[in-house]
Amino acid sequence: MTEKVLIGIFRAFAHLPFWALYIISDIAFFLIYYIARYRRSVVDANLAGCFPDMSEAGRAVVRRRFYRSFCDTFVEAVKLLHISDREISRRMEFVNVALIDSILAQGKSVAVYFSHCGNWEWAPSVTLHTAHHAGVEYCQVYRPLRNRAFDALMLRIRSRFGSLSFAKETVLRDLIKLNRNGIMSVTGFMSDQKPSHNDPTVVTMFLGRPTAFISGTETLVRRLGLVPIYWDMEKLSRGHYRITCRQIEVGETQGSITRSYASMLEATIRRNPSIWLWTHKKWKVPVTMPQE
Repeated sequence: MTEKVLIGIFRAFAHLPFWALYIISDIAFFLIYYIARYRRSVVDANLAGCFPDMSEAGRAVVRRRFYRSFCDTFVEAVKLLHISDREISRRMEFVNVALIDSILAQGKSVAVYFSHCGNWEWAPSVTLHTAHHAGVEYCQVYRPLRNRAFDALMLRIRSRFGSLSFAKETVLRDLIKLNRNGIMSVTGFMSDQKPSHNDPTVVTMFLGRPTAFISGTETLVRRLGLVPIYWDMEKLSRGHYRITCRQIEVGETQGSITRSYASMLEATIRRNPSIWLWTHKKWKVPVTMPQE
């Protein structure tokens, strides 16, 4: 399927009102959850390992809510192909966004630690809320998809609010280029995924389990003098989200920023476990805590 055909199909869906899109989401939930049982074993293992004290019935509730949220996220992402700035601003709230403006006012660039919570695809709409735009680029780091048509579609969706997409392999070079051209940046890093082969990592306790976190983001923060903040995501109701910008303390030792992020992300997940992407095989390769 060509890129133009794929985009045309999804644009047609994007013109549907939210109530119609959520009917599609409900149908997708039934098919994925009950028929295909998409990654059910992975989700069950993750929930059992992270919440051993939760009853089986309680984990089942979280699991069902997660799959519903998962399907909603997909149709809501497609809606970005046809949604007004006013509508997205009403549905995607930002709290303490002045923190970003104050950092930029100091002539410093920002590294946003983010995660697959709630609707992460709506987060680039932050450009509708911040005050600084001249001389500033808003960016996000992504892993290119194997399917070129889908990759092109997602890049178009993610550029809806004027942000740039940098591939993980080139982000250091891209940010250095912006800096050399005198351009500040606000760059989002999805730092909750399972590290890829040869990725530098920091092992910390996360949801009660020794967990490897990608530490490349921290390396960039320290090397480029970026100011790290955390986007704390909440799902208020169906189709309504809130992100609160929180400062991440920068410790002197390597790994301290990553551990602070992991702690803040854990608090987000424990507040509402169903909004995190539990289909990740984050604990596929067991790790042990380093000896102190």
